[in-house]
Amino acid sequence: MSLYAILIIGVFIGPLALSFDKKVAFYKEIRFLILGLIVTGFIFLIWDEYFTIKQVWGFNPKYLLGIYLGHLPLEEVLFFIIVPYNCVFVHQVLKAYFPSIKLKNISSVFLISIAVSALSLALFNYHNWYTFSTCSLAFLLCTTAILLKPKWLNNFSFTYLVCLIPFLFVNGILTGAATSAPIVWYSESHIIGWRILTIPLEDIYYNFSLLILVIAFFEWQKGKSLS
Repeated sequence: MSLYAILIIGVFIGPLALSFDKKVAFYKEIRFLILGLIVTGFIFLIWDEYFTIKQVWGFNPKYLLGIYLGHLPLEEVLFFIIVPYNCVFVHQVLKAYFPSIKLKNISSVFLISIAVSALSLALFNYHNWYTFSTCSLAFLLCTTAILLKPKWLNNFSFTYLVCLIPFLFVNGILTGAATSAPIVWYSESHIIGWRILTIPLEDIYYNFSLLILVIAFFEWQKGKSLS
């Protein structure tokens, strides 16, 4: 088995097993996740495929199974199923176990920081494809959420900040923190070059967009079932 596959499956085992925890009972809500996985998967996989073709980023075959869908390794496709699943699971766990935490002020500061920084990075780095695209999308989604003020927004901010811990671990390994060469590499021509250890700063905004989209669809589907 490839290192990328081991990593992805490894981070999935815990959330999958704990989905049957009685207090959260996430297994009962998986049906609300399906539409979000389809929509975000479609958007991000098309984006991923195009940027792979254009060599904005790429994958080291040394750490892959060698099975591809288009230009994307199977492990990368699984990433867009397993990571959103894990993050929505965390979202539900935090709501179940920490319902009394006051999040409004923290959420406001966090979302404004994301919006302002994403817009600034996009405007000053429009020539970098990855920087411009990921920061523009994060700005669009963040400002839309701020304007619409959905009920789940404060909880999402908490979820994102908590998910940064496993995100830094997984992305750190993917970008070469524990290997002689990165599993996923980025063209220096299309990023600003600022990194958190080995992780391009742009990944913070990429992850934000992925999470807010899938949680928005999850909460929408769940809300529809209760109405």
